[in-house]
Amino acid sequence: MRVAMRRWVLSMKNRWILILSSLLLCMILTGCGEDKELTGFKSEIDAFCTEIAEIDRGINNIDPQSENAKRELLDYLDQADDVFKRLADLAVPKEFSYIEELADKASEDMTQAVSLYHDAFGDTSYNEYVFDYASEYYKRAYKRLTYIITLLHGDIPEDGNVILYDEEEGTTSGGPQDDDSDDISDTNE
Repeated sequence: MRVAMRRWVLSMKNRWILILSSLLLCMILTGCGEDKELTGFKSEIDAFCTEIAEIDRGINNIDPQSENAKRELLDYLDQADDVFKRLADLAVPKEFSYIEELADKASEDMTQAVSLYHDAFGDTSYNEYVFDYASEYYKRAYKRLTYIITLLHGDIPEDGNVILYDEEEGTTSGGPQDDDSDDISDTNE
């Protein structure tokens, strides 16, 4: 179990790029107009970015050798789940409506991940298979968050699985280029 904790903490350290991008997004959105809906959205995105950064710092500061490491990790994951749920519940201004479904899916993935992490770190045992399954949902949640941040920056995600739909022309572009791509879509739904 300590190896899994160590692996978890190391993977979390790679999230700093995402956190820094989130904070940059918050600063960019702050420079927009004075529309009340947009101002509220900017404020909520800023709060989200701040809370995710704090949770990330907390996770990175967990001592994997500590007797309380499991409890601390699960507590931080519960907090992340709550923050992702609030992201999904945000009132999204019309100009950013394209992120609403991504936020909902990211929240669903985080909820599933957290539930599975609780199962993996059961009271008396550790289940590596459930841990790996939880990690996949966790990665999906953050991948969707990365897409949201990229889109809010005005960029198009550079991923072979992203399909762009042009409403004016009714055309699509992008999408999986081969069978080995990293698909985050939920084909089992």
